[in-house]
Amino acid sequence: MVAPRNTAYAEESAEVEVLYANLEKLNRLTKKIQGSLVRLETGGKVVKEAIGPIYSNTQSLQITNSNIDKVNDAIDRLRQPLDAKNREEGIIRAGPQSAGIMQYLSAMKRVEKALVDLNATNLRSNQKAMSDFNALLSTGSSMLQDTFRAELGQHANPIEPLHYLTKDLPFPSLPEDTVAQLAPLCSAISSAAIIGPQRGKGDSPAIKIYGDVRGPYITGSLQNLSIASLNTVKRRPTDGPYKQGTNGIGIYSNALEAFIVAEHGVIVQIFPGDQQGLTLQATFLGAMGEYSKTLRELNQYIKANLMTDCFLAFEIIEIVTAMSYRIDSKTAELKSLLIEALRPVRETAKFSLSELIEETKRRATNAQLPADAGSIPLVDEVMSSLSTLTGYSGPLASILTSLGDGNWRSDANAPGTAALDVGPNSDTLLSHFIMDMLEALMGSLELRGRAFHRSKVAIGVFMSNVFCVVDRCIRSNNELARHLGDSECIARIDGFRKRATSTYLDAWKDTSQCLLDVQYTSRTGARPSSGGAVDSGAIVKSLSSRDKDAIKEKFKAFNASFEEMVSRHKNIHMEREVRSVLIRELQGLLEPLYSRFYDRYVEIDKGRGKYIKYDKASLAVQLSQLS
Repeated sequence: MVAPRNTAYAEESAEVEVLYANLEKLNRLTKKIQGSLVRLETGGKVVKEAIGPIYSNTQSLQITNSNIDKVNDAIDRLRQPLDAKNREEGIIRAGPQSAGIMQYLSAMKRVEKALVDLNATNLRSNQKAMSDFNALLSTGSSMLQDTFRAELGQHANPIEPLHYLTKDLPFPSLPEDTVAQLAPLCSAISSAAIIGPQRGKGDSPAIKIYGDVRGPYITGSLQNLSIASLNTVKRRPTDGPYKQGTNGIGIYSNALEAFIVAEHGVIVQIFPGDQQGLTLQATFLGAMGEYSKTLRELNQYIKANLMTDCFLAFEIIEIVTAMSYRIDSKTAELKSLLIEALRPVRETAKFSLSELIEETKRRATNAQLPADAGSIPLVDEVMSSLSTLTGYSGPLASILTSLGDGNWRSDANAPGTAALDVGPNSDTLLSHFIMDMLEALMGSLELRGRAFHRSKVAIGVFMSNVFCVVDRCIRSNNELARHLGDSECIARIDGFRKRATSTYLDAWKDTSQCLLDVQYTSRTGARPSSGGAVDSGAIVKSLSSRDKDAIKEKFKAFNASFEEMVSRHKNIHMEREVRSVLIRELQGLLEPLYSRFYDRYVEIDKGRGKYIKYDKASLAVQLSQLS
């Protein structure tokens, strides 16, 4: 049993010995590797120390080589502009006609690029070359400007605007092929101005050239219309107030607007956006100056003939304001010029409103009245003026609103002036102004009539005639009727009519007083009957002799007064409507009084006609004949 166990131990021991032998070999190998690593590390340090300077020198050489390449490239770039000068100078100095527009423009662009590159180098040695290039660019720009001017000049002959306005034709513009050629020319001129020696000094020369050529063409075309506007304003004094549309300013304004529209359409195709407004202003500087001058001269004439020609001021305001808004929808550059040109006329129009009222008062106060109590031409003139005013509601709305309600009156700011409605609309303002004009007319004529006419009949009839003419005009004009149709205006106008009627009836007061008597009743006596049949015989019988004589005198006084009043009527002029109204009022006053008096005391005459000249029927006939 012992032997097998020892054998197993022997095998295991042998294996252990083999493992120990392998381990010993591994240790020796490890030591050899460690020795090799030490020797390798030592050798690497030696190599590194030997190669390090060589690597450093190599990097420096690479940087130097790169710098040399960059310097060569810079030299090449510097030489390119200098080479361009010799290449482009011949083309530019030969002119656009020789080289052709497109080739010439390309040469200009290359010169501009070369100049930009030279400016970027900022080298003192390039100053001579830059000066040469600036001179070359200036020469090329001048030639382009001459070409630009020449192309525009081919289409600058003045036209006759009336031909196009009357036939409703668009105003002529530059041909499309010309516009197509001018656009790149304009661009090149503007570019040269930015890059060249004059950069930053003023606007593009193309703007001035366009204005210098197209401006006189437009101004010359409009000259005849300006003259016509001034000629048509001069009228004879007998022609009456200005009639809307009879002055040439409307046609003149339409032509100016048509030119603006046509030129704006061309300018936006030729010039860049930031230059379009400046070009339009430069182009119309002369035309707007002449237009403004024409308006000033018209304004002087209006101021000298304010009563008849203030309506032209309203028309001008309406025309120019509407035109300015239409133009503003396309371009805003000219609106301010139009508004400024309109300012003197607008100020005159404002002043004219108060002056119309004051002049109406002056003329009414100094008017020569007819002896027959008829109306005077001033009434028709003022009503015609008011009718004309209603045709200018647009400009009047603007003017009246800017003045404020009632501020057209000379006493508007006087102490104690009543405040009017706050913020009325333009229609209400115009109604107030028209009403003020009517009151100035009728009130002043009433004072004048009372001072001139000696009898109340004439005064009442005169005032009634004035009212009749005013009322007739209002009824015949829809606009006047609309503006004076509210209750306030009706009441103010009707107050004048009532005063006129009352004054007329006051003239018959002495006549009607003759028909008044006094009745005495005792406390125990019966009250006189106020209705039913009257017993004249009993009444006359009850009178004392003194009372009978008094009644006889009253009949005589009535007859004399009545006949005197009827005689006065023969020398008085009454408008048809006035005669009808006043006689109806007189009949309503006199006939009832006479009828009552006649019924009570007819028996005092006993049918002899000694005291009673008219029975009730004959009196009614006499009154009706007055109408």
